[in-house]
Amino acid sequence: MSGRTKAKQRLWRWRSSPLRRHEDVAEAWIILATWVLILVGGAIIWTVTARFADQEFAWQRADRHAVTAVLLSNAPPGASTGTDSYRSLAKVRWTAADGTTHTGRTLMPAGLPIGATVTIWQDGRGALTTAPPGPGEGQVQAILYGGAAAGAYTGLVYVTAALARWQLDKRRYEQWGAEWDTIGPRWDQKTG
Repeated sequence: MSGRTKAKQRLWRWRSSPLRRHEDVAEAWIILATWVLILVGGAIIWTVTARFADQEFAWQRADRHAVTAVLLSNAPPGASTGTDSYRSLAKVRWTAADGTTHTGRTLMPAGLPIGATVTIWQDGRGALTTAPPGPGEGQVQAILYGGAAAGAYTGLVYVTAALARWQLDKRRYEQWGAEWDTIGPRWDQKTG
């Protein structure tokens, strides 16, 4: 089959034909709108989400700072928090910038002894938090978040278009059934 014939088959909904129905034209517009929304909207959503995520990670890097602390309890090996088998919750003590002493619990590498000097992270309010992602890691995560948002948007657009096309197909089947009820009995007549 030549390329020209294939192109004509793909674009049959756009050609004028006595067999073309209103639903065929509507379906052609739905398909075109779906592709435009997926390509253009998906790219915009990916870009916007990635930029917002990258700004959030940059803000975290600016807000969070490392503090030296002393381990007050063992970080037992093999004690898992459910997500990291090589890290466990341990009690730590640190001195804040204003000179006050604080204690808290945070994830530490498993197997550290009491009295070990460790690095913990605080946010701008002084609460314990996780280390912010580095610039490279933040960019990768931002791209992945943007891709996930674009994928969710694409899925939503695709499902919406599929439901609209399903409604058009349902309407076409009903029309074909009504037409068959009108024409079918004529075909059943015996010739004599």
